[in-house]
Amino acid sequence: MEYSKRPQAFYFFLILAGLFITSLVVSNLIFQKFFYWSPFGEVSLFSTPLFELSVGILPYPLTFLITDLISEIYGKRMANKVVIVGIIASVFSLLIVYTASSVSATDWSPVSDELFSTVFGNTIVAVFSSMMAYLLAQFVDIQIYHFWKRLTKGRHLWLRNNFSTFSSQLIDTTSVVLLLCFFGEIGWERFTGLVLSGFLFKALIALLDTPILYLMVYGCRRYFRLEVNEEIELFETN
Repeated sequence: MEYSKRPQAFYFFLILAGLFITSLVVSNLIFQKFFYWSPFGEVSLFSTPLFELSVGILPYPLTFLITDLISEIYGKRMANKVVIVGIIASVFSLLIVYTASSVSATDWSPVSDELFSTVFGNTIVAVFSSMMAYLLAQFVDIQIYHFWKRLTKGRHLWLRNNFSTFSSQLIDTTSVVLLLCFFGEIGWERFTGLVLSGFLFKALIALLDTPILYLMVYGCRRYFRLEVNEEIELFETN
């Protein structure tokens, strides 16, 4: 990479990190709303909608797309750093929510203590569950991604993108639902359905975002003039 493009590479990394952290924190805050979705609509062969999902899952696949892009362009070390910063941001958001819930609302407050507690009251358990599962899943994703990257010598981007995401999303989905059931946030009778729905949805999104990853990697390589398997070193290492 040309030295003159190092500032642009750094700013682009900050944008990716910001999008990653925002998606992660928001997904942890909005998770309590669930919805049904069937991609086949009324012509579905199923008697009930195919997916039963939390709205928190909507921004979540973006985090794996971003870590794959960071892994491809900036390397494993920077991807791991972003994951750790995301966990710190989640803990910090949890402290903010806890502080906000500890003060009493005024009589004229549009949001009462009861309503605030209903929306955010279970956030502590949820974020803890999500963070533990997410931390494991993201590190697994990065490890598998770079395993396939080394094995294929930087070729076959689709292979490492999908294999790493499928494995990590299965771990993440199963772990989150398991912990939420264990803590009594949702009933055990919904365990299998939520795991299957969550994993199938994430796997579908992973397949759909593969062309997007190809496009972004191609654009980055062309702009920063990177060879196949070449990574940007933002900071000098000894």
